[in-house]
Amino acid sequence: MSGFSLARIVAMLVKEFRQMMRGAPTALLLMPIIQLLLFGYAINDNPHHLPTGVFVQDQGEFSRSILAAMHNSGYFDIVATAHSSAELDRLMALGEIDFSVTIPGDFTRRVVRHDNAQILIEADAADPSATGSAVAALASLPATALTHDLVGALSPDAGQAPFTAVVHNRYNPEAITSYNIVPGLLGTVLSMTLVVMTAISLARDRELGTLEGLLATPVRPVEVLIGKLIPYIGIGVLQTVIILILARVLFDVPETGGWAALAIGTMLFTTGSLALGFLISTIARTQRDAQLMAQFYFMPSFLLSGFLFPFVGMPQWAQVIGSLVPVTYFLRIVRGSLLKGQGLADDWSSLAALGLFTIAVSALAILRYRTTLD
Repeated sequence: MSGFSLARIVAMLVKEFRQMMRGAPTALLLMPIIQLLLFGYAINDNPHHLPTGVFVQDQGEFSRSILAAMHNSGYFDIVATAHSSAELDRLMALGEIDFSVTIPGDFTRRVVRHDNAQILIEADAADPSATGSAVAALASLPATALTHDLVGALSPDAGQAPFTAVVHNRYNPEAITSYNIVPGLLGTVLSMTLVVMTAISLARDRELGTLEGLLATPVRPVEVLIGKLIPYIGIGVLQTVIILILARVLFDVPETGGWAALAIGTMLFTTGSLALGFLISTIARTQRDAQLMAQFYFMPSFLLSGFLFPFVGMPQWAQVIGSLVPVTYFLRIVRGSLLKGQGLADDWSSLAALGLFTIAVSALAILRYRTTLD
């Protein structure tokens, strides 16, 4: 054999390029584009227009000015008007509002008399990054909200604010980031491991030739699906128990209850993730293709579910995509159960979404497997 040969190098380049193109070239090209779009447009750690509920017992002009000033700040959108404090608590527990504002009935009288007027503003601090900037913006509210209303004899003394905004952070008053991140890891870990493990399952059988052995047996597609998923369900349950124990022991994450919703949500999410991995494995030709396709699912699950970045801070189109990701609903169940003590009645919508996802993906996986057999 002669020495260095440019022709042989070119031949190897052509061979590798053709081999690469037989795999998943579209995935390799789209991945950086998707990452650029998600990080550039969808991620926002300073969310505005946060849903806010109000309970106004004083219908005077001062109350309207305060609510207008909050709205004009860009951080607060008033989406609900409650008739009691209990109703506000319920809306916040369900995640329908991030802030609640209570203006007492004697507010106007106290402002006019300079008698220590107060309003109560409560923030859902389960995710500190979602509400932190808005809470900071409230510091200037007492000094600016009533500037055009308190003139002449009503003007407060120099250096004295006409009222005080008492801010309470709920569910995570110390704004400990791990209280939000660690429970969220449960969804991302399960999604990453279970989808990938099952995604390469049938692809591996096809590559190793064991799929032909299954074709020669009387095993039905649904029986193959159940037989392949049950061991991985056990792995998912074990991972869940380990993460919950470590979250409590190492990070002191509060676990306030809601175990029924958490258990059902975990089973639905685990089964649905495994069925999705099985569906991917029926489409992919090789194990590498299966892994790349699983990454396409994992990327929006990681970035658009509210795990690392506030869901409410994303643009509307990104929230629509995030609403199609099952991790989004599972994270709401996990965080709601651990931090807020939510039960089945509180999490029914998220549980229903996970149930529909599991049924739909399982049905598609069975149909695809039938096609593979044919």
